[in-house]
Amino acid sequence: MRPPRTSTIAIILLTSPILLATGKKDYPIKLVPFNEVRVQDSFWSPRLEVNRKVTLWHIFNECSTTGRFDNFAIAAGLKKGKYTGYQFNDSDVYKSIEGAAYIMETHYDAGLDKYLDSLITIIAAAQDSDGYLYTPRRLMTAEYQPPGGKERWVGEKDGSHELYCAGHLYEAAVAHFLATGKKNLLNIALKNADLVCATFGPNGRHEVPGHQEIEIGLSKLYRLTENEKYLQTAKFFLDQRGNAKGHELMGDYAQDDKPILDQDVAEGHSVRAAYMYSGMADVAALSGDESYVLPLDRIWQDVVSTKMYVTGGIGASGGNEGFSHAYALPNSSAYCETCASIANALWNCRMFLTHGDAKYVDVLERTIYNSFLSGISMDGEKFFYPNPLESFHGATRSEWFGCACCPPNVLRFLPSLAGYIYARDEQYVYVNLFIGSETDVKLGDRIIHVKQETHYPWEGTARLSIDPDRTGRFGVKIRVPGWAQNQPVPSDLYHFADVVADKNVFKVNGHEVAPQAVGGFAIIDREWRKGDVVELEFPMQVRRVVANSGLLDDNDHVSLQRGPIVFCLEGVDTKDKRVTNLILADNSELKTEFQPNLLNGVQTVSGTATPVRRTMDGGVVLERPEEFLAVPYYAWAHRGRSEMIVWVAREKDAAQPAPAPTLAFTSKVTASDKRNAEAVNDQLLPKNSNDESIPYLHWWPSKGTSEWVQYDFPKSTTVSRSEVYWFDD
Repeated sequence: MRPPRTSTIAIILLTSPILLATGKKDYPIKLVPFNEVRVQDSFWSPRLEVNRKVTLWHIFNECSTTGRFDNFAIAAGLKKGKYTGYQFNDSDVYKSIEGAAYIMETHYDAGLDKYLDSLITIIAAAQDSDGYLYTPRRLMTAEYQPPGGKERWVGEKDGSHELYCAGHLYEAAVAHFLATGKKNLLNIALKNADLVCATFGPNGRHEVPGHQEIEIGLSKLYRLTENEKYLQTAKFFLDQRGNAKGHELMGDYAQDDKPILDQDVAEGHSVRAAYMYSGMADVAALSGDESYVLPLDRIWQDVVSTKMYVTGGIGASGGNEGFSHAYALPNSSAYCETCASIANALWNCRMFLTHGDAKYVDVLERTIYNSFLSGISMDGEKFFYPNPLESFHGATRSEWFGCACCPPNVLRFLPSLAGYIYARDEQYVYVNLFIGSETDVKLGDRIIHVKQETHYPWEGTARLSIDPDRTGRFGVKIRVPGWAQNQPVPSDLYHFADVVADKNVFKVNGHEVAPQAVGGFAIIDREWRKGDVVELEFPMQVRRVVANSGLLDDNDHVSLQRGPIVFCLEGVDTKDKRVTNLILADNSELKTEFQPNLLNGVQTVSGTATPVRRTMDGGVVLERPEEFLAVPYYAWAHRGRSEMIVWVAREKDAAQPAPAPTLAFTSKVTASDKRNAEAVNDQLLPKNSNDESIPYLHWWPSKGTSEWVQYDFPKSTTVSRSEVYWFDD
């Protein structure tokens, strides 16, 4: 049971990712808040429970043991010690509190409430009297200074992250207030935001955040308080980007090379970028400044047409943790940061609220079922930072990271998922995602109870009970996924190898209907009565996905998809523990079945593929076809380390042949750096001196050190020649 709300500030219910404003301007479409949606779903409910019972406390424990909580306590003078970790570690604490607050919105926990109060007391004690709050600068010593040095605010270009941390503080404060009615964290946030607004602006400082996020946080504070200065400051930060007269530009890495109205391609750090695009959409909706929408449309089209992985992940390059040039989407070195997947979902949700087109929800759905879900283990205690689409030696998720932005981001995103299922505008109830749930939707002066029953994503059927409080005419918009319309993504970046003629079926009270189709939605506009039921069925065949010819790494390859789920092959399921050497012929029959005892219950795809192998004379031969098994991509790396691929070769020349049993390959290789010693003799040859698409041994960031590589031969051997291929970074 939730405690009574005692605050005098107007309460505006939290949605994900946005609040519903009481002001005059906002998105034309409103999400049904996640705390008003009860999820009862065979796929998502277990994950939400693991997040609540396991991930939450795992992350709090890690924040404690890694010094993130202590940084506040030391800054407050409650403990002695030095600052620990990266300069943005404060944000991990704020995101964790935000996630906990979201959980309490639907599962109030008095113990958790008390625990958060104890944390907030320490945070309050660490805040300066004028509202400034950033523990790295509070804990400066002769031995430690944060990026940017001693002076406040000047270090954004150098990565101080003051404003980034502030944005996460604001999001956490709003979430905590709405969950508990308490103002203890909100007062901290408002005091800090007032300082920021007084410091930055046309008559103040002109720097912009090095890592965008505060724009989202300020927009949430504006929705809660309707204080115009918060919205104006968010808009100021956006309008200052690319303005060389106001500050020293940070370049395209931080989307600060040109004014945002002139930007037309996604560039730089992918999380920074998608957070900025989300902030732009919020400010555009709240201020009514539609000039932001045109660049957002251009950038979105650039991403879905040239820079998005088939899993929905964004960010191809590890060097900048972000976007590369058009059609540069390597698989084994794909970065696809888990935070970037979350940011991509937040951005596409806002694009839907702006335009009302289902294509944005298609991208959101693809992202959450694939690249996002890959980022957390099924036990809720291990995480991926990058999410590659190919692995030659396998991978394991980690319990934590030095730079731990992803785990608390997962924690806060999952409980908000229910807020993406339903939406409304003046005329329609929207059903966006197919997740077992029920809610009450307020449409005009009527209340419509909606209940959804489904076994999605394993089955393409759903049953919607539509119960209005009284008989009357209104419309229900049901998203018809792009994959159910022979279009995997809303561009020509990927397409299905064949066209399925099976139609999508809609029934009302048992009778088939032909809904009007507009913007990716099936519209059923009728006089609804209590007890009305809509049944829908989408065809769920296994589909072969082929990439645009511009994606050179995917030429002559195919990926497998069924419904919204993208599949991968793992070496653990093959005879010789390899999958990168397989050829899946276009005419090979594919079978699918649900396996309840595998990976917590998953749909699998099976068939036959042909392995290829190198010969001792340098040739390549085909071997006997063998059975393969494909599992959902999100579930990879749960059964030990082994090869993994999403894109399977269709032809002999596109596969990576299994190694020939040469002396080098049959020898043991060790090196002073153990990370990639096996890359020395794996017989994978780079295309050029900066090819990162295959594993390679390196000693970065060591400089001026003595390093070594050693072969241990099976027996005494005379070696006449050896070659070393140097990598040029």
